[in-house]
Amino acid sequence: MVKASGQQQASAPARTRTRDWRKAMSDHVAYSLLVYTGLQIFVTVKALSEGTSGLLPYLALIVLVAGIIPALRWFERRWIGLDDAEAADPAYAAAFRRDTLALWMLAVGLPFALTLVFKAALAAF
Repeated sequence: MVKASGQQQASAPARTRTRDWRKAMSDHVAYSLLVYTGLQIFVTVKALSEGTSGLLPYLALIVLVAGIIPALRWFERRWIGLDDAEAADPAYAAAFRRDTLALWMLAVGLPFALTLVFKAALAAF
């Protein structure tokens, strides 16, 4: 029976929201690129600007950001090819965690590793 206000009682069970692995990985890739770029700006460019002057640090930033995009897209391509049934399959949870862990380790670790390499190269000259 319908109430006078036009609202009906929910007779169907509440829908469970499933995770779409494709969208989740795409979100991780986008956010990790932002984090990577931010770290590159504040860590690597700072180290480069201490040893040199001019546009070199900013050119290096452009090259380093452009270079990481194919690697990050590789993570996304692995998941974007799933069909709708696979994209909601909880059996992919362990693989998703493994890939997101590797993605974030790359996005956070690489700027610091590159900074060490740049500092060592600048110290050698």
